Amino acid sequence: MTRFIVLTVVLIIALRMLLGRWPWDYFIRGQSDRHREILHARRLLGVSENAKHTEIIAAHKRLLIKVHPDRGGTSQQVHEANAARDILLNNIKP
Repeated sequence: MTRFIVLTVVLIIALRMLLGRWPWDYFIRGQSDRHREILHARRLLGVSENAKHTEIIAAHKRLLIKVHPDRGGTSQQVHEANAARDILLNNIKP
């Protein structure tokens, strides 16, 4: 029993050192709001995690064609697409 406790403590400390967070933080806090916004923007535009500037712009244009008010969409959908584009473009690492 003592070995199990010691092994568990060592594993928890190793995870903290490798990942930068305690293991239970993933269950209690979940993802940050910023991380959720980025994931939502990626899903909305349909781009991958490592999408380049040109890919994001192209995906944004494709989405705008679908959701533009002249084609049956709403202005809310256009605003959401623009916000997703801005979030992803601001998140690109140089």
